[in-house]
Amino acid sequence: MRPLPCSAGPRPKQSPDGNQEHEDGRAGRAPHAREAERPSRHEITEADRKGGPGHTVLLALALAIPAVKVAYTLGGGGAATDALMGMGPGNWWDVLLGMVLTTPLLACVLGVVASRVVFALFAARGAVPRGDDPAARLRRAGLTVLNPVATGVVVACFIGPWWGLGTAVAAYLLRRGVVIEYRTGRRGRHHHDPHFAPPGWQRRLATGEQVVALTLSVVVLPLLGVVSALDGQAWTSVVRCEVSDGARTRVARLIELQRQGNGVVGWNLDQGEVSNGVGCTGVESRTVRAPWWRA
Repeated sequence: MRPLPCSAGPRPKQSPDGNQEHEDGRAGRAPHAREAERPSRHEITEADRKGGPGHTVLLALALAIPAVKVAYTLGGGGAATDALMGMGPGNWWDVLLGMVLTTPLLACVLGVVASRVVFALFAARGAVPRGDDPAARLRRAGLTVLNPVATGVVVACFIGPWWGLGTAVAAYLLRRGVVIEYRTGRRGRHHHDPHFAPPGWQRRLATGEQVVALTLSVVVLPLLGVVSALDGQAWTSVVRCEVSDGARTRVARLIELQRQGNGVVGWNLDQGEVSNGVGCTGVESRTVRAPWWRA
């Protein structure tokens, strides 16, 4: 008898169109393709670290607004150059600080925006603890509350208690808004994840917070900065000093640029130049010229 051929077992089922192998390949590659489409943790973190409109506006204000303030208050580009040289480049921030301390609403909005920007930056760097355990919640609440309270205290000390209270509350609400953005996928690991579906009320809160923050950053803050720069008020104290001009001594009003010895170096409003003054006394009004909108 002829031996029967050995059976190799059941053959794999073939697809009628012969594309089974290709289908298996696509099925195996599909999860990897979906994973590749999602941004990595590094990409998400880098995107958050780059910041947003708040960072750009704060930098632009810090550089441009003091120059506008000095130029308009003193009445010309040449005068602004002489005054900036007289006060020194290191005192550039004194102009911005003087504007903030003499314009309450500008100080409050700047404090709120800066508090949110700092919190968002540190959250992107992983400084805010995550998790639902009580310890993580307590630390997160402390980080969310501490900076707004500190900002409100600073504003209250220099401007007034009610201004400080309003600044602290607004800064806290916007910081809570950043936390809501992480919970709703506007930031963090759930960003660009189509399968993540937070509750509708959280999405609405996140949208409202983003609208308010964007309005304060790119509309209200620049507008207040421009108004303060063009209001015709000196950014620092105006003093009346004795100024020597050769053999003659006269009394003149000076915008104080810096202290030097027993006198001050200031911009002489009567002569239109930098002068050294001694025996100075403060002048109550800081008005140098009419505001731009009345000129």
